[in-house]
Amino acid sequence: HLILEHRGGTGESYERMKETVLAELRRAFRPEFLNRVDEIVVFHALTEEHLKRIVEIQLERLRQRVRDRQIELELTERAKARLAEWGYDPVFGARPLKRVIQREVETPLAKLILQGEVRDNSLVIVDEEGGRLTFSVQPKEVSVAE
Repeated sequence: HLILEHRGGTGESYERMKETVLAELRRAFRPEFLNRVDEIVVFHALTEEHLKRIVEIQLERLRQRVRDRQIELELTERAKARLAEWGYDPVFGARPLKRVIQREVETPLAKLILQGEVRDNSLVIVDEEGGRLTFSVQPKEVSVAE
């Protein structure tokens, strides 16, 4: 609950968060234990911009894996925002994001490939509609060299 109260990323909120965490540690642990701890690191809470960048990094890994089949994967900003929302947990940060991308993008894409709906040289556009992701598939335009 402490993370939720201090989420936002400003320097002032970080200092308040750090003070709160240290006070909570002093309340929960004996001084003898705390004296044996070399350092206590308090991480900044993830901002929405951080989450968007993490989504993009994870998606790029997936894009690289389908690139050898000339499959291009595009996600709308709405789809990326929804993945960031589903993949963020106040306690675990962005750790669940990888599993969310696997469940919501990678697995449905694999099924579409296996069913033959996505072929080589396809463009797959993932969008968000009504609280779920939608996939539209179209042939990728192939440039003709003159």
